[in-house]
Amino acid sequence: MTPNEKSKVLSEALPYIKKFFGKTIVIKFGGNAMIDKKLKQSFAKDVVLLKLVGMNPVVIHGGGPQINKSLNQSGKKPVFQEGIRVTDEETMAIVVNVLDDVNKEIVKLIKENGGDANSYSNNKKLKIIKVRKLQAQEASNDLGYVGEIIDIDSSFMEHLKDNGIIPIIAPIGIGSDNKTYNINADVVASKFAEILNAEKLVLMTNTQGVLDKKNNLITGLIPSEIKKLINDGIISDGMLPKINSAVHAAKHKVNTVHIIDGRVEHALLLEILTDQGVGTLIKDQ
Repeated sequence: MTPNEKSKVLSEALPYIKKFFGKTIVIKFGGNAMIDKKLKQSFAKDVVLLKLVGMNPVVIHGGGPQINKSLNQSGKKPVFQEGIRVTDEETMAIVVNVLDDVNKEIVKLIKENGGDANSYSNNKKLKIIKVRKLQAQEASNDLGYVGEIIDIDSSFMEHLKDNGIIPIIAPIGIGSDNKTYNINADVVASKFAEILNAEKLVLMTNTQGVLDKKNNLITGLIPSEIKKLINDGIISDGMLPKINSAVHAAKHKVNTVHIIDGRVEHALLLEILTDQGVGTLIKDQ
């Protein structure tokens, strides 16, 4: 990149830095970006930069690829219904261990890149996310230890914001039975964006964003258009929880929701600090 190109990038970013100064940006970190070493470093650098220029990033992470790998190593086949992981007791134990490792790795990466971060993976102890058992749409299906969020205790957030600390949150909830429940990370991110009155929710995925029937990127959507895409079967499977989470956030006063390609280096900065962006923008109207 030439000096002129660098100065153009910086000047393009300046209005966005000013616009989003002091604003909360909730980021769901997942997909290939979590297993590719270069992409992990790029993500950590992006989050640290957002914090240093005055934004308040909140990171919710998944762990699907790592969980699937651990399940396969233990001889268990990953099972999904309605885009949601079926989680029996043995699977739940694996989920907890994997997400704890993932969480601590993200914290380490952020600290290595000049930021400060706290780990929030042991929700059985902290009781940040309270859940009830999620019932499948088909009554005959049992999703196991999968939680539906009923409450989030965000009281710890203000202290972190005031002290320049980035929270890294695992999608694990606690039920009234004191058992741990797996929660879709997109759903957790959407709910945090709602209760924190976030300016933006960014969901990172393994595709360019939402694609049409010809596999072309759809750069912008509103809920009525999304409903048609679901009815037509164009949005299905693992994209369903993601898109439903995006719509929920958009309808609950999160200004903009972005589904972006986590396979692109520095996708986060490109989406937040440039004119072009790298995914699908979802707004309430």
